[in-house]
Parts: sequence; structure tokens; C-alpha cells
Amino acid sequence: MPNIIEILKAILFGIVEGITEWLPISSTGHMILIDEFITLGVTEEFRNLFLVVIQLGAILAVPVLFFDKLVPTPKKGREENMKILSLWLKVIVGVLPCAVIGILFEDIIDGYLLNFVVVAVALVVYGIAFILIERFNKDKTPRINDVYSLGYRDALVIGAYQLLALVPGTSRSGSTILGGMLSGVSRTAASEFSFFMALPVMLGASFLKLLKFIISYFDTSDTTVYIPEGEEFAYITYLLVGMIVAFVVSLFVIRFLMSFVKKNSFASFGIYRIALGALVLLYFILKVTSVIA
Repeated sequence: MPNIIEILKAILFGIVEGITEWLPISSTGHMILIDEFITLGVTEEFRNLFLVVIQLGAILAVPVLFFDKLVPTPKKGREENMKILSLWLKVIVGVLPCAVIGILFEDIIDGYLLNFVVVAVALVVYGIAFILIERFNKDKTPRINDVYSLGYRDALVIGAYQLLALVPGTSRSGSTILGGMLSGVSRTAASEFSFFMALPVMLGASFLKLLKFIISYFDTSDTTVYIPEGEEFAYITYLLVGMIVAFVVSLFVIRFLMSFVKKNSFASFGIYRIALGALVLLYFILKVTSVIA
């Protein structure tokens, strides 16, 4: 049976995922901190799956909120539907670089880059980048203010910037929004395109993680305990709770961000990232020092 404490933990993880996945502050950095203090009481293999697959809940908020911009319907007419299909083609072009490199180097990234030093440094470096780029763009007029006006070259350039997000702590939304702004795209259009690119990226990442888990789980030669016997229902419950909470929270956070970017810069997020990166680095340095002592 599901444990109420673990359900509450899953709710907390869902809240953090729903907030940090869309704001340019790195969901990975926050998940590392939360997992450090409030570890979900499941096997390590399932916890690694949980932290990735709850993104499915968050990503479902995008088609719900942007249904009109993403889904062609007979009522919209041929011209508008063609604009939507063209947008999807640009999304595919945008995600290609990250999809190819991410699949090829997934094990290397997880094995060598997923640690507190890399995450902390990425938080600080890109926090500074946000502040500098906002100052650089302060008096500039964007050449693109509408997501439909993006060209295929713009999509590819933004997709190339998304490669930076393969480094834990960078922030997928942060890297794509920065890339868009540097390319002359408005904050609003860059943010929307970032959300749309998240659909195939996060769906693909979750599917691959889930597929690998299932294959290993049913591999009779693998003696690793992925889910303890009799705990299947409880584990699935924790995952579903995390996904549902991430979905609900994402609905509010995406609305907030789209309203925020129309009137405010991302400099405040940059300051937050720098402070969080310093905090992460300081905490783990003190922890390592105390262990050595």
C-alpha cells in the first residue's frame, strides 16, 4: 500500500518540477537539492525514473494552454492551419540537434556531468549571462515578435542553443529563451517557442527512460531490484501523484511566466540563479568537508 509520507514527498517533487521546469532557473538544480533533503523512499533505479517521468505531467500543460496555437482544426481555415503545421516543422527542426546529441551522449552526461559542482557552476554562469544579455538587449527592438514569424534558420539556431541544456543546471527553457533573444526574438515569442520545443524533447526523454526501465525490470538475468515485490501499486501511485501535481502547478506557472515576460526582464531570474548556485556549491563543499574531517 502507498505510504502517506511518500505521497507527500511525491507532491512536493511535483510542485518543484511544475515550477522549475518552465522558469529559467534549472529544474535539475532544484531536484538535486530536494532529493538531498527529502529523498523519496523508493529504490535508486525507480527514483531516477521518477525524476524524469514526472516531466510528462508538466509537459501536458503546454497543449492544454496553447491548444489554439498548436492544434489545427477544420474551423480555423486552411491558412491558419498551414501556419500551425509550419510551426510544428520549425519545432522539429529546433529539437533535432538536442535529440541527436542527447541520445548519443546520454550515458556520458549522466555519468560525468550530473553532479553538484557542474550544476552549481552552470547555475551561476547562466545567471550572469541572463543579466548581461538583458542589459545588452535593453534598448534593442526585436525583429520577431510572433512565434509564427520565426524562420527555419531561427528555429535551428534556438535549437543549437538548447544543446547547452544538456549540461545539468543550465535550464532547458533558459538556454532556448537566451538563444532566441540573442537571435532577435522577443521574450514572449522565445518563451512560447521554448515551451513548444519542450513537447517532443521531454516526451522523448521520458519515453526512453521508461523504456529502459521496463526492459531492465523484465530482464530475468538482471538481479537489480527495480521495484520490491508487492510494492508495484505504491510505486505507480507515487509516480502518478507527482505527474498530476506537476501538471496542475505547470498550468499556473506557464500563465505567470507569459504574463511576466511582457512587462519584465529575466534579470531577476539571473540573480536568483547566482544565489542558488552559490548555495548549492557551499552546501556540498561543507558536506564533503565534514565527511573528510
